Amino acid sequence: MYTHVAVHRSHITMADTNQANGSDVVDNVSVEVAEMALEPKESTKTAEAAVPKTPEPGNASEGTNGTPPAAKPTPAASSAAFKEQFKAFSKFGDTKSDGKHLTLSQSDKWMKQAKVIDKKITTTDTGIHFKKLKSMKLTFEDYNKFLDDLAKTKKVELEEIKSKMANCGAPGVHNATPGKAAETVARLTDTSKYTGSHKQRFDDSGKGKGIAGRKDMVDQSGYVSGYGHKNTYDKTH
Repeated sequence: MYTHVAVHRSHITMADTNQANGSDVVDNVSVEVAEMALEPKESTKTAEAAVPKTPEPGNASEGTNGTPPAAKPTPAASSAAFKEQFKAFSKFGDTKSDGKHLTLSQSDKWMKQAKVIDKKITTTDTGIHFKKLKSMKLTFEDYNKFLDDLAKTKKVELEEIKSKMANCGAPGVHNATPGKAAETVARLTDTSKYTGSHKQRFDDSGKGKGIAGRKDMVDQSGYVSGYGHKNTYDKTH
């Protein structure tokens, strides 16, 4: 009897021990599973943080990292080209000019051709700022001061003004309408449209006859006027 009780108690003790050990094993496994579940999330966050952000395709208003792109600077006018234009316009209308001084009239012609003078900048504005330098003619250095003062007052980019003035073409060259001019010239030179005595000045191909087309020439060959067999005698005899 005592032996049976002892064996029963030993079984109970072993069962309790196994149950206790089993709970410890379950707890350890649960902790390991939880740690494994957390590790990928942390590594994913670290990887995402290491990759730089790129702007979405098609979004031209944003630059790298979502920042707006810097505005493109206005192309600077060539100083050499601008100076050559200064010399050209300083001689425009003045054959005695040495190309080193520019008058207000020449400056206004230059600016009008370059389309700098418009609704925002008028000849009144150029006259006021030109006279500030207290000279009828400005040197190249003073003219740059004049443009700088004018640009600041009218709130216009100086380089934009100089770029237009440097690339406006030779003095006196304006943007005429080539279509209308070509049509007018073609109409005036079309000999098929001439009538009356003017028509007699050209042959069938449109080539001018010279004096024969402008004046009646006297036939001094000896033949009667209107004779139709002129110069045929030697051929038939």
